[in-house]
Amino acid sequence: MSLPIPNESEKIQKVLARKGLGSRRKIEDWLREGRIVVNGKIAKLGDRITLEDKVIVDGKPVRHLNQQQRSRVLIYHKPTGEVCTRNDPEGRKTIFDHLPRLGNSRWIAIGRLDINTSGIILLTNDGDLANRLMHPRSEIERTYAVRVMGEVELKKIQSLTKGVMLEDGMAKFDSVVAAGGEGINKWYHVSLHEGRNREVRRLWEAIDTQVSRLIRISFAGIALPRNLRAGKKQELSPEDVKRLRELVKLERGKVPKGKMRRKR
Repeated sequence: MSLPIPNESEKIQKVLARKGLGSRRKIEDWLREGRIVVNGKIAKLGDRITLEDKVIVDGKPVRHLNQQQRSRVLIYHKPTGEVCTRNDPEGRKTIFDHLPRLGNSRWIAIGRLDINTSGIILLTNDGDLANRLMHPRSEIERTYAVRVMGEVELKKIQSLTKGVMLEDGMAKFDSVVAAGGEGINKWYHVSLHEGRNREVRRLWEAIDTQVSRLIRISFAGIALPRNLRAGKKQELSPEDVKRLRELVKLERGKVPKGKMRRKR
């Protein structure tokens, strides 16, 4: 990651995201809420800073703005029953309860899964990377294993890839593949390139099919390792982190065809 020269100004959210304090979107929310102070004055959206400015977030000074940190990414196997917020007002377990502490930054969840969905979620200390991977323009592929009850007509399955009207517009899966099952339980693997709220469940509900279990099995070409138990984490190798950054054009380099190395 390249850093600006000391007197070159950049938007606050870009500098603090690079420090790993949060995604750019989250830091923009902090600016709107008046939680950031620069040189003794409350900062506002659109303000710019240099590496020489004194920045305070929630009463705590942000030190070493000019220090470059190594991008790290964790794979976390989220179990059902956990939420993806940092602090839950209802006191439920969160995905952040199990993560190692970071010195001058924090882990940022790349997207989220609802409380009843398990599977892979990535976390990073790199705010720019989190922002790019979550941005709709990046069209990051997500793949889910879906368990439904009962047989589903072929015509209904085909409609899921042609497009179904939801309350927030047309939506569809890129692919729907039968993945076996026993008795009345049938499994399908579905993939899509966007992450609207509860989109997978809502697509199946639109064809009158109830989802009884939902597991995200890959994100951005990174598969959920078979030996990674629910509630456990695993750090990506520097090579795979580099390829993620290349995927969203944060680093120069050609992204190889196919998916990233899978530890299954």
